[in-house]
Formats: sequence, C-alpha cells, structure tokens
Amino acid sequence: MKYSKIISGTMNWGVWGNNLSTKKVADLITNSIEYGIDTFDNADIYGGYTTEELFGNGLIESGIDRERIKIISKFGIMYPSDKLPITVKHYDYSKDHIIKSVENSLINLKTDYLDCVLMHRPSPIMDINEISDTVNKLLESGKIKSFGVSNFSAQQIQVFENIVKIDCNQIQCSLTHLDPIYDGTLDYMQSKDIKPMAWKPLGEFYLKKNDQNNRIREKLLKFKKKYNCSESQILLSWLIKHPSNIIPVVGTTKIDRLKESIDSTSINLDLIDWFEILEASVGKRVP
Repeated sequence: MKYSKIISGTMNWGVWGNNLSTKKVADLITNSIEYGIDTFDNADIYGGYTTEELFGNGLIESGIDRERIKIISKFGIMYPSDKLPITVKHYDYSKDHIIKSVENSLINLKTDYLDCVLMHRPSPIMDINEISDTVNKLLESGKIKSFGVSNFSAQQIQVFENIVKIDCNQIQCSLTHLDPIYDGTLDYMQSKDIKPMAWKPLGEFYLKKNDQNNRIREKLLKFKKKYNCSESQILLSWLIKHPSNIIPVVGTTKIDRLKESIDSTSINLDLIDWFEILEASVGKRVP
C-alpha cells in the first residue's frame, strides 16, 4: 500500500480534541488532499467511539471520491466510554470482535473498504493464529486492502511472519523518543519492507521544559536558519531522513501546519547535521 509522505491523524478531530464540525472536517479533508496528504489515520476508539463517524460524515460532505484517499483504522482496544459501558480497559483480538470492529468502522466511515487496518496494541494473550486467520479472511473479502500493527516491537512482529502479511507498524518515534531507532525495531522493519508510521512525531519538544529539549532547541535555532524552515520542520525532516522511510502521523487540525508538515518532506538534512541533532537529544556523542 502506498501512503502519502505525511499522514493526517484524526485523534484530535472530535471530542478528544478540537471537536470539529462536519463542515470543518470536510474542509480539512479537502485541503489535506490539495497539499498532497491523502492518507488519514483513524481508530475505532477515538473520541470514545465517535470520531470515525465524524470523519465519515465529513468525507460525504466534502464530495471527494473515496478512491482519492487512503483510510487507516485500528481495532483491539476496549475503552470504557458511554458507547462501551465496561469497567476495565483491555484488549480483544477474538475473531468475533475483529470482524465486528471492522464492520462498525466501515459503517461509521461511510466506506466499503479500509485501505489498512491495524491491531492497535499488542496483547499479552493474543492468539496469533486466530488473528491471522480472521485478518486473511477480511483481506480475501475485500473489506480491508492491507493489514498492519501498532506499537509492536520487532519480536512481536516476527510472531506473525509467514502467516499474515504485515504492511506497516505505527510506533511512537521522535527526537525525544528514540527507542525504535536503538532497539532494532526500525532495522527489522527496513529488512522486511514494513512501513514505519510515527505517531507523536514532534515528541515532547513542545510539551516539556527540560535539559534535553533545551539542547535540542539550541540546534533547531541553528538549523532552521540554515535550511530556511521552522523548528517543527527540522523535527519532522530528522525522522524522514531515516532509511526505513518513516511516515509521520501529524495530529494538527490547522491547515497551515499541515502545509508546513508536507513541505518538511523536501528538506534533506546533511548527514553531519542529523548526527549533531541526535547528539543534542541524547546529551553525548555517539559511541
């Protein structure tokens, strides 16, 4: 599956964030496509099981042909909410729940198929054979075009090898969250041609005041002048430089920020600059 170089994340579109109107969602979808962002990341639980329907209504109002966009959704997390009156947050990867979740997503998103569906998080008691059998049947039915995972380590991906094709893995990765770069996850994905999608790609840079972010800020001030761009564009281009071809999932609902994000894909950091920024993040030279 081919995705746009930046993915628009919808988690903050509904009641968990900016609570956009259907009209604003329609405009956001339209403007995203105009800027070259045609892939939208959803999940069944977003907005307490309400944001998928908001997106679907916005898509209909936009009048955009379904074939012009890629829709991703996720299943598996059972999240206590008004729509799901349970007392314990947990994961459900049973055959019945997977099918029910996908079918509900199709209804809410006003579509006949999902371009990709992801297991939202690994479960400590997931039955890989039941999951793979169910996913393969959904692939055969055409209700999903591809399958991926989210928040999986390299070892957790490997258990599905040879029983179901994994197209992508959506992981937390940023200049302030380097685990996938160092723990072998991105190396393994690169070797298997599994596409990495990075959620929270700006990391904690704008959220916390600490020594790490102070060091990073100093370098961003330097390099945004060199590359004639913004701080956030340096943060995104630093990720995109990685040879595993990381696709940032950007959660903004502001059109100018989306444009800025897609423009970051044309910035090619020099190798030595990439390492200078990394050094600022970790606080020491590479070994």
